Amino acid sequence: MPRWRPAEHFLQDIRFAVRQLRKTPIFGVTAVVILALGLAAAIAIFAFVDAALIRPLPYRSPAGLVGVYERVQVFPRSNLSYADYLDWKRLNTVFAPLSAYQGSGVTLTTADGVERVPAARVSDDFFRTLGVDPILGRDFRPGEDLPSAPRAVLLSYAAWQKRYGGSAAVLGRTVTLNDEPNVIVGVLPRGFHFAPAEPADFWLSMHANNPCDLRRSCHNMYGVARLRDGVSIDAAAANIAAIASQLEQQYPDSNRGQGSAIVPLAEVIAGTIRPILLLLISGAGLLLLLAAVNVASLLLVRSEGRRRELAVRTALGASSARIIAQFVTEGCVLVAAATAIAVVAAYWTIHFLTGLIPATIAARMPFLLDLGLTPRVLLFAAAVACIAVVLFAITPALGLALSGTRLGLTEASRGSSGLTWHRLASRLVVVEIAAAIVLLVGAGLLGKSLYRLLHVDIGLQAEHLATVTVTAPNVKYVTNEQTVALVRQIEERVRALPGVQSVGISSKRPLVGGNTMWIRVGGRPYNGEHNDVHYREVTASYFSTLQARLLRGRYFREDEDASKPPVVIINQTLARQYFPGEDPLNQTLMYAPPSTQPAMEIVGIVDDLKEAPLDSETPATIYVPFAQDPTTGFSVFIRTAQPETSVLPALTAAIHEIDPAVPTFGGSAMRDLVNESQSAYLRRSSASLVSGFAALAWLLGIVGLYGVVAYSVSQRTREIGVRMALGAQPGAIYRLVLREAGWLTAIGVVIGLGSAVAAAALMRDLLFGVHPWDLSTLSIVAAVLGLSALAASYVPARRAALVSPVEALRTDQ
Repeated sequence: MPRWRPAEHFLQDIRFAVRQLRKTPIFGVTAVVILALGLAAAIAIFAFVDAALIRPLPYRSPAGLVGVYERVQVFPRSNLSYADYLDWKRLNTVFAPLSAYQGSGVTLTTADGVERVPAARVSDDFFRTLGVDPILGRDFRPGEDLPSAPRAVLLSYAAWQKRYGGSAAVLGRTVTLNDEPNVIVGVLPRGFHFAPAEPADFWLSMHANNPCDLRRSCHNMYGVARLRDGVSIDAAAANIAAIASQLEQQYPDSNRGQGSAIVPLAEVIAGTIRPILLLLISGAGLLLLLAAVNVASLLLVRSEGRRRELAVRTALGASSARIIAQFVTEGCVLVAAATAIAVVAAYWTIHFLTGLIPATIAARMPFLLDLGLTPRVLLFAAAVACIAVVLFAITPALGLALSGTRLGLTEASRGSSGLTWHRLASRLVVVEIAAAIVLLVGAGLLGKSLYRLLHVDIGLQAEHLATVTVTAPNVKYVTNEQTVALVRQIEERVRALPGVQSVGISSKRPLVGGNTMWIRVGGRPYNGEHNDVHYREVTASYFSTLQARLLRGRYFREDEDASKPPVVIINQTLARQYFPGEDPLNQTLMYAPPSTQPAMEIVGIVDDLKEAPLDSETPATIYVPFAQDPTTGFSVFIRTAQPETSVLPALTAAIHEIDPAVPTFGGSAMRDLVNESQSAYLRRSSASLVSGFAALAWLLGIVGLYGVVAYSVSQRTREIGVRMALGAQPGAIYRLVLREAGWLTAIGVVIGLGSAVAAAALMRDLLFGVHPWDLSTLSIVAAVLGLSALAASYVPARRAALVSPVEALRTDQ
């Protein structure tokens, strides 16, 4: 008979492993479920990490692509002016080429009326820079983005399917965007996305001919470039910095203090969510570690019960390799079952989490739309499963090797092997408790950050406040007088709606930032400095509708239009920044650089409205009367006496009654805008997921501690019986058992708290209003885990205290 028959042995080992699991179903189910939970969490989170951070961008040679920005003190990555972009494009020696883009919305006119649709303006070489070719039709031709060229547009694949049914006859058709005819020349590939300009159904050629494009001081676009062969990012940054310095000297009024910034495109696209994904994959990794440690502990317990069996097999001639092969096979069966369950659970988890992403945020993260069990994700799952097989094969073999399988045939073996197992299992429990502490502290800090973020003072009363955005067509509302008349009609019509208490209008709604202006203080020397402040045009009733707090002075009056002297209201931040120790009222502000526009008198100071994302500092902001500087794009706010969402349909209908050609979009309750903002959503999702990981980690840690203490009690039954026979009281037995659990818990908590502070320091950027060493969070987590450990240890301690000395002395030790 040949000695080595691997296929037959493998099949025998599989059948034997399955029989062993059937004999101990509680062990089998527990081990598989615990491991499947850890694997499912890791696989699901890795799918997000893969899509955002690992998967190559859908462009040709994406490593050579960079984002190109201007840089000022207020904005480290500022948008470009069109004039600066043309000079950078002409003078640089490092890009091949430099392109421009601007994400925006446009008004689409159809036979059914008008609607606001997502779009982007791009230079003629934008898609060639990315290395993307249309799947139908052609790309923009050179020069097709010039103001004198016919207007052309490319469709996204989704827009082609949704609006034109995927028909090839779409080429050459004319579509009216912003009241201008555009010829459809091509359709982009299905998998194409460019997150910085998304969402975008229509990709228009640049046609830089609006008032902002024509001013070097107006910044409204961004750059993307491909590095020339052999050029590093540092070299490119140095070249563009030199050009920016040259332009600063050539155009001191508009370019003073403006530098440049070059960033890898991968960071531009996924930089916002990178810290959160790294946090989540770390949390999932800790949970997987805890699951593996728990299963390893279960295997150690199980191996103790099989010592005699393995000793007999060894005595009958089984080699060490044959025993190890059996352990490997059993690990394969266990891990295979857990992995199969985990893959299915991860699939549903991925789709569940994707469904929770708000549409507005998902549109800005198109790389997350094709999530799934890709080959790379499945390869990750297979790699983790292989590591688990090795771990679960080594664990019982190591445990038996340390205690000696031959001792399994002797009567005195259990005490020795039990001590060996107890020491190893105790170390594993310390690891579990420390890991649970890290996750619990992380969850606590993130939860506290989310609470403080959602309770930031935004300077207004969000309840019963709703808003909708309006874009009046420029071709119809050409003059300022026409725009002002439209706004007053909207205010009058909306104010008459049932349930509406007041109405106000602003050129920009809070929480979004944007729209800045350079100012200087009247009566002070001006040396060309750029004092960037946020700029809003608002109607007289805007602040009262938002219930903003007037600190000093007055609000605007209804009659303050272009015929009256210019006035301005400033926020508290601007007052502190530009008028320290002074009274700003009745002083003047002027636009910079110097112009013929008259000075604006400061007539009021309002408390800070959150004119930036929730997690950003409130910027210095000026408010001017809408009628003195009207704009065709604005947001309408209404204060209601009833649930605000119930009034939104009537609000939209009222505006369309005034002019059906005026599109409206973005109708929402203000409270929803706060809760569903990107900064709030990202922190809410990370806090929720880490809290789920932490809850499972806490449970696994407590179960692991209970198992160690219970096993220790079972191994010391005879000792406890002797103590009680010699007069030990139940209280002494309680102290004996709880002391052991207390030491394990204390060591785990101390190590865990130190590790948690270090981990929290690494995720400092995700915290808001909370220090990584927040004492209240650390204390609460330590107390919760300590009390939980005490409760888990109480059951085996009580069992030990109730041991009958007579029965204990009869126990086979």
